[in-house]
Amino acid sequence: MKHDELLAALKAGNVQPVYFLHGPEAYFIDLIADYAESSLLQEAEQAFNLTILYGKDTEFKAVLDAARRYPMMAPRQVVILKEAQDMSSLPQLLSYMSNPTPTTALFICHKHKKFTGNTAFLNAVKGHAVVLEADPIKERDLPAWIEQYLKARKFTIKPAALNLIAEYLGTSLAKVANELDKLALNLSPGTEINAAHVEANIGISKDYNMFELNKALGERDIKKVGRIVQYFGANPKSGPLIPTLGLLFAYFTKVLILHHAGPKKDDEMAKLLDLRGTWALAEYRTAARHYPAHKAMQIISLLHEYDLKAKGVNYVGSDENELLRELVWKILH
Repeated sequence: MKHDELLAALKAGNVQPVYFLHGPEAYFIDLIADYAESSLLQEAEQAFNLTILYGKDTEFKAVLDAARRYPMMAPRQVVILKEAQDMSSLPQLLSYMSNPTPTTALFICHKHKKFTGNTAFLNAVKGHAVVLEADPIKERDLPAWIEQYLKARKFTIKPAALNLIAEYLGTSLAKVANELDKLALNLSPGTEINAAHVEANIGISKDYNMFELNKALGERDIKKVGRIVQYFGANPKSGPLIPTLGLLFAYFTKVLILHHAGPKKDDEMAKLLDLRGTWALAEYRTAARHYPAHKAMQIISLLHEYDLKAKGVNYVGSDENELLRELVWKILH
Protein backbone atom coordinates (compact mmCIF):
# COMPACT_ATOMS: atom_id res chain seq x y z
CA MET A 1 0.00 0.00 0.00
CA LYS A 2 1.19 3.54 -0.74
CA HIS A 3 1.57 5.97 2.13
CA ASP A 4 -1.25 8.27 0.99
CA GLU A 5 -3.64 5.31 0.58
CA LEU A 6 -2.73 4.01 4.02
CA LEU A 7 -3.17 7.43 5.61
CA ALA A 8 -6.54 7.92 3.90
CA ALA A 9 -7.72 4.52 5.19
CA LEU A 10 -6.71 5.40 8.75
CA LYS A 11 -8.49 8.76 8.52
CA ALA A 12 -11.60 6.96 7.27
CA GLY A 13 -11.55 4.73 10.37
CA ASN A 14 -10.37 1.59 8.57
CA VAL A 15 -7.86 0.49 11.21
CA GLN A 16 -6.21 -2.94 10.96
CA PRO A 17 -4.50 -4.97 13.71
CA VAL A 18 -0.92 -4.88 12.34
CA TYR A 19 1.03 -2.43 10.18
CA PHE A 20 4.57 -3.08 9.00
CA LEU A 21 6.24 0.08 7.72
CA HIS A 22 9.71 -0.39 6.25
CA GLY A 23 12.06 1.14 3.72
CA PRO A 24 14.73 3.77 3.21
CA GLU A 25 12.45 6.86 3.15
CA ALA A 26 11.87 7.57 6.82
CA TYR A 27 9.55 10.50 6.11
CA PHE A 28 6.65 8.28 4.98
CA ILE A 29 7.06 5.99 7.99
CA ASP A 30 7.15 8.92 10.42
CA LEU A 31 4.08 10.43 8.75
CA ILE A 32 2.02 7.29 9.43
CA ALA A 33 3.43 6.76 12.93
CA ASP A 34 2.80 10.38 13.90
CA TYR A 35 -0.81 10.16 12.74
CA ALA A 36 -1.33 6.91 14.66
CA GLU A 37 0.13 8.48 17.78
CA SER A 38 -1.83 11.72 17.63
CA SER A 39 -5.14 10.87 15.99
CA LEU A 40 -6.26 7.25 16.34
CA LEU A 41 -7.26 7.75 19.97
CA GLN A 42 -9.14 10.54 21.68
CA GLU A 43 -6.98 12.60 23.99
CA ALA A 44 -8.67 11.15 27.07
CA GLU A 45 -8.01 7.60 25.80
CA GLN A 46 -4.28 8.01 25.20
CA ALA A 47 -3.06 7.75 28.81
CA PHE A 48 -4.05 4.08 29.12
CA ASN A 49 -4.18 2.96 25.50
CA LEU A 50 -1.14 4.42 23.74
CA THR A 51 2.17 2.55 24.09
CA ILE A 52 5.35 3.67 22.36
CA LEU A 53 8.38 1.36 22.37
CA TYR A 54 11.84 1.72 20.82
CA GLY A 55 13.61 -1.18 19.17
CA LYS A 56 17.00 -0.53 20.73
CA ASP A 57 15.58 -0.72 24.26
CA THR A 58 12.91 -3.37 23.72
CA GLU A 59 12.71 -7.14 23.46
CA PHE A 60 9.96 -8.95 21.58
CA LYS A 61 8.26 -10.05 24.82
CA ALA A 62 7.58 -6.45 25.78
CA VAL A 63 5.96 -5.87 22.39
CA LEU A 64 3.86 -9.02 22.76
CA ASP A 65 2.75 -8.05 26.27
CA ALA A 66 1.74 -4.59 25.10
CA ALA A 67 -0.03 -5.82 21.94
CA ARG A 68 -1.98 -8.55 23.73
CA ARG A 69 -3.46 -6.23 26.35
CA TYR A 70 -7.04 -5.10 25.94
CA PRO A 71 -7.98 -1.44 25.77
CA MET A 72 -9.31 0.43 28.81
CA MET A 73 -12.47 2.50 28.25
CA ALA A 74 -11.72 2.78 24.53
CA PRO A 75 -12.56 0.74 21.41
CA ARG A 76 -8.89 0.06 20.68
CA GLN A 77 -5.36 0.55 21.87
CA VAL A 78 -2.40 1.69 19.78
CA VAL A 79 1.10 0.22 20.11
CA ILE A 80 3.92 1.81 18.11
CA LEU A 81 7.30 0.10 17.85
CA LYS A 82 9.69 2.78 16.61
CA GLU A 83 13.21 2.14 15.28
CA ALA A 84 12.36 -1.54 14.82
CA GLN A 85 15.50 -1.98 12.71
CA ASP A 86 17.47 -1.82 15.99
CA MET A 87 15.54 -4.71 17.59
CA SER A 88 17.44 -7.96 17.11
CA SER A 89 14.51 -10.10 18.32
CA LEU A 90 12.02 -8.59 15.85
CA PRO A 91 11.49 -11.90 13.93
CA GLN A 92 10.23 -13.47 17.16
CA LEU A 93 7.01 -11.51 16.74
CA LEU A 94 6.16 -14.13 14.12
CA SER A 95 3.60 -15.91 16.35
CA TYR A 96 1.67 -12.67 16.89
CA MET A 97 1.33 -11.96 13.17
CA SER A 98 -1.03 -14.87 12.48
CA ASN A 99 -3.17 -14.25 15.58
CA PRO A 100 -3.14 -10.53 16.44
CA THR A 101 -5.38 -8.96 19.05
CA PRO A 102 -8.28 -7.42 17.09
CA THR A 103 -8.59 -4.43 19.45
CA THR A 104 -4.90 -3.51 19.07
CA ALA A 105 -3.41 -1.49 16.24
CA LEU A 106 0.29 -2.42 16.22
CA PHE A 107 2.59 -0.24 14.08
CA ILE A 108 6.08 -1.65 13.45
CA CYS A 109 8.35 1.08 12.08
CA HIS A 110 11.48 -0.35 10.43
CA LYS A 111 13.26 2.75 9.11
CA HIS A 112 16.13 3.56 6.72
CA LYS A 113 16.13 0.19 4.93
CA LYS A 114 13.80 -2.56 3.82
CA PHE A 115 13.46 -5.62 5.99
CA THR A 116 15.19 -8.46 4.16
CA GLY A 117 15.96 -10.85 7.01
CA ASN A 118 14.01 -13.81 8.36
CA THR A 119 11.97 -15.21 5.44
CA ALA A 120 9.25 -16.78 7.59
CA PHE A 121 8.69 -13.48 9.39
CA LEU A 122 8.62 -11.54 6.12
CA ASN A 123 6.07 -13.97 4.65
CA ALA A 124 3.93 -13.65 7.77
CA VAL A 125 4.11 -9.86 7.52
CA LYS A 126 2.99 -9.95 3.89
CA GLY A 127 0.20 -12.39 4.71
CA HIS A 128 -1.23 -10.82 7.86
CA ALA A 129 -0.21 -7.15 8.04
CA VAL A 130 -0.80 -3.96 6.12
CA VAL A 131 2.61 -3.33 4.55
CA LEU A 132 4.09 0.00 3.51
CA GLU A 133 7.31 -0.12 1.50
CA ALA A 134 8.72 3.37 1.96
CA ASP A 135 10.76 3.81 -1.19
CA PRO A 136 12.71 7.03 -1.79
CA ILE A 137 11.12 9.53 -4.12
CA LYS A 138 12.60 9.74 -7.61
CA GLU A 139 14.48 12.93 -8.38
CA ARG A 140 12.19 13.78 -11.28
CA ASP A 141 9.11 13.45 -9.03
CA LEU A 142 10.42 15.76 -6.32
CA PRO A 143 9.21 19.11 -7.76
CA ALA A 144 5.62 17.84 -7.98
CA TRP A 145 5.85 16.59 -4.39
CA ILE A 146 7.12 20.00 -3.22
CA GLU A 147 4.30 21.78 -5.08
CA GLN A 148 1.71 19.50 -3.49
CA TYR A 149 3.22 19.90 -0.01
CA LEU A 150 3.08 23.68 -0.31
CA LYS A 151 -0.39 23.66 -1.86
CA ALA A 152 -1.71 21.79 1.18
CA ARG A 153 -0.38 24.70 3.26
CA LYS A 154 -1.95 27.31 0.92
CA PHE A 155 1.23 28.38 -0.87
CA THR A 156 2.23 28.43 -4.52
CA ILE A 157 5.78 28.57 -5.85
CA LYS A 158 7.48 30.01 -8.92
CA PRO A 159 9.33 27.53 -11.16
CA ALA A 160 12.76 29.05 -10.47
CA ALA A 161 12.28 28.75 -6.71
CA LEU A 162 10.88 25.23 -7.08
CA ASN A 163 13.88 24.06 -9.09
CA LEU A 164 16.28 25.73 -6.66
CA ILE A 165 14.80 23.85 -3.69
CA ALA A 166 14.55 20.54 -5.54
CA GLU A 167 18.10 20.68 -6.86
CA TYR A 168 19.79 21.95 -3.72
CA LEU A 169 18.09 19.94 -0.98
CA GLY A 170 18.08 16.55 -2.67
CA THR A 171 15.51 13.79 -2.26
CA SER A 172 15.52 13.32 1.52
CA LEU A 173 11.88 14.23 2.14
CA ALA A 174 12.39 14.77 5.87
CA LYS A 175 15.00 17.42 5.08
CA VAL A 176 12.89 19.00 2.32
CA ALA A 177 9.75 19.07 4.48
CA ASN A 178 11.68 20.66 7.35
CA GLU A 179 12.92 23.47 5.10
CA LEU A 180 9.48 23.98 3.56
CA ASP A 181 8.01 24.25 7.05
CA LYS A 182 10.54 27.00 7.81
CA LEU A 183 9.35 28.84 4.72
CA ALA A 184 5.71 28.42 5.74
CA LEU A 185 6.38 29.80 9.22
CA ASN A 186 7.93 32.97 7.84
CA LEU A 187 5.47 33.69 5.01
CA SER A 188 1.75 34.44 4.95
CA PRO A 189 -0.59 31.80 3.48
CA GLY A 190 -1.40 32.65 -0.12
CA THR A 191 2.14 33.83 -0.85
CA GLU A 192 3.70 32.82 -4.16
CA ILE A 193 7.17 31.71 -3.11
CA ASN A 194 10.04 33.05 -5.22
CA ALA A 195 13.81 32.61 -5.27
CA ALA A 196 14.31 35.58 -2.93
CA HIS A 197 12.08 33.90 -0.31
CA VAL A 198 14.13 30.71 -0.65
CA GLU A 199 17.41 32.59 -0.26
CA ALA A 200 16.18 34.54 2.78
CA ASN A 201 14.54 31.64 4.65
CA ILE A 202 16.40 28.49 3.59
CA GLY A 203 19.79 30.07 2.94
CA ILE A 204 20.22 28.87 -0.64
CA SER A 205 21.74 31.58 -2.77
CA LYS A 206 19.88 31.79 -6.07
CA ASP A 207 23.07 32.88 -7.83
CA TYR A 208 25.89 31.16 -5.95
CA ASN A 209 25.21 27.50 -5.27
CA MET A 210 26.53 24.12 -6.38
CA PHE A 211 24.00 23.80 -9.21
CA GLU A 212 24.86 27.20 -10.62
CA LEU A 213 28.51 26.07 -10.57
CA ASN A 214 27.56 23.03 -12.67
CA LYS A 215 25.70 25.22 -15.12
CA ALA A 216 28.50 27.79 -15.35
CA LEU A 217 31.06 25.06 -16.03
CA GLY A 218 28.75 23.51 -18.63
CA GLU A 219 28.54 26.87 -20.38
CA ARG A 220 32.26 27.53 -19.90
CA ASP A 221 31.35 30.85 -18.29
CA ILE A 222 34.76 31.42 -16.73
CA LYS A 223 33.88 34.67 -14.97
CA LYS A 224 30.79 33.20 -13.34
CA VAL A 225 32.71 30.08 -12.27
CA GLY A 226 35.29 32.35 -10.63
CA ARG A 227 32.63 34.35 -8.78
CA ILE A 228 30.93 31.20 -7.47
CA VAL A 229 34.20 29.63 -6.29
CA GLN A 230 35.14 32.91 -4.61
CA TYR A 231 31.72 33.00 -2.89
CA PHE A 232 32.23 29.44 -1.67
CA GLY A 233 35.57 30.47 -0.19
CA ALA A 234 33.90 33.25 1.78
CA ASN A 235 30.84 31.13 2.67
CA PRO A 236 32.08 27.54 3.16
CA LYS A 237 28.65 26.16 4.10
CA SER A 238 27.28 27.18 0.70
CA GLY A 239 29.54 24.82 -1.23
CA PRO A 240 31.19 22.11 0.88
CA LEU A 241 33.71 20.31 -1.29
CA ILE A 242 32.67 16.66 -1.11
CA PRO A 243 28.97 17.25 -1.94
CA THR A 244 30.09 19.62 -4.71
CA LEU A 245 32.31 16.91 -6.16
CA GLY A 246 29.40 14.46 -6.04
CA LEU A 247 27.15 16.81 -7.97
CA LEU A 248 29.89 17.55 -10.51
CA PHE A 249 30.38 13.81 -10.99
CA ALA A 250 26.64 13.33 -11.59
CA TYR A 251 26.61 16.27 -14.01
CA PHE A 252 29.52 15.16 -16.19
CA THR A 253 28.35 11.54 -16.09
CA LYS A 254 25.11 12.72 -17.71
CA VAL A 255 27.11 14.66 -20.28
CA LEU A 256 29.01 11.46 -21.11
CA ILE A 257 25.78 9.44 -21.34
CA LEU A 258 24.39 12.07 -23.69
CA HIS A 259 27.39 11.62 -25.99
CA HIS A 260 26.92 7.85 -26.19
CA ALA A 261 23.11 7.59 -26.10
CA GLY A 262 22.57 8.00 -29.83
CA PRO A 263 19.54 9.69 -31.40
CA LYS A 264 16.52 9.71 -29.09
CA LYS A 265 13.33 11.70 -28.64
CA ASP A 266 13.53 14.40 -26.00
CA ASP A 267 11.27 12.59 -23.53
CA GLU A 268 13.30 9.37 -23.91
CA MET A 269 16.56 11.26 -23.39
CA ALA A 270 15.23 13.09 -20.33
CA LYS A 271 14.19 9.77 -18.81
CA LEU A 272 17.57 8.20 -19.60
CA LEU A 273 19.37 11.09 -17.88
CA ASP A 274 16.85 11.06 -15.00
CA LEU A 275 15.97 14.71 -15.59
CA ARG A 276 12.89 16.44 -14.23
CA GLY A 277 11.70 17.34 -17.72
CA THR A 278 12.74 17.85 -21.30
CA TRP A 279 13.35 21.54 -20.54
CA ALA A 280 16.54 20.51 -18.68
CA LEU A 281 18.05 18.89 -21.77
CA ALA A 282 19.24 22.21 -23.22
CA GLU A 283 21.74 22.69 -20.39
CA TYR A 284 23.31 19.26 -20.92
CA ARG A 285 23.41 19.65 -24.68
CA THR A 286 25.27 22.93 -24.22
CA ALA A 287 27.75 21.18 -21.92
CA ALA A 288 28.16 18.34 -24.43
CA ARG A 289 29.11 20.86 -27.12
CA HIS A 290 31.79 22.32 -24.87
CA TYR A 291 33.06 18.99 -23.55
CA PRO A 292 33.52 16.12 -26.07
CA ALA A 293 33.20 12.58 -24.76
CA HIS A 294 36.96 12.15 -24.18
CA LYS A 295 37.07 15.43 -22.23
CA ALA A 296 34.08 14.37 -20.10
CA MET A 297 35.97 11.15 -19.30
CA GLN A 298 39.04 13.15 -18.27
CA ILE A 299 36.90 15.32 -15.99
CA ILE A 300 35.35 12.28 -14.31
CA SER A 301 38.87 10.97 -13.68
CA LEU A 302 39.85 14.38 -12.26
CA LEU A 303 36.85 14.33 -9.94
CA HIS A 304 37.90 10.94 -8.61
CA GLU A 305 41.41 12.30 -7.97
CA TYR A 306 40.11 15.37 -6.13
CA ASP A 307 37.61 13.34 -4.13
CA LEU A 308 40.56 11.36 -2.75
CA LYS A 309 42.49 14.57 -2.06
CA ALA A 310 39.48 16.02 -0.22
CA LYS A 311 39.60 12.91 2.00
CA GLY A 312 43.32 13.35 2.71
CA VAL A 313 44.75 10.92 0.15
CA ASN A 314 47.92 12.33 -1.45
CA TYR A 315 47.08 15.76 -0.06
CA VAL A 316 48.30 17.23 3.22
CA GLY A 317 46.54 20.61 3.15
CA SER A 318 43.15 21.55 4.58
CA ASP A 319 42.01 24.33 2.22
CA GLU A 320 38.94 22.96 0.43
CA ASN A 321 38.49 26.11 -1.60
CA GLU A 322 42.03 25.90 -2.92
CA LEU A 323 41.34 22.35 -4.08
CA LEU A 324 38.15 23.49 -5.79
CA ARG A 325 40.00 26.33 -7.52
CA GLU A 326 42.59 23.89 -8.86
CA LEU A 327 39.89 21.50 -10.03
CA VAL A 328 37.78 24.01 -11.93
CA TRP A 329 40.89 25.47 -13.56
CA LYS A 330 41.78 21.99 -14.85
CA ILE A 331 38.21 21.37 -16.01
CA LEU A 332 38.13 24.65 -17.94
CA HIS A 333 41.62 24.33 -19.39
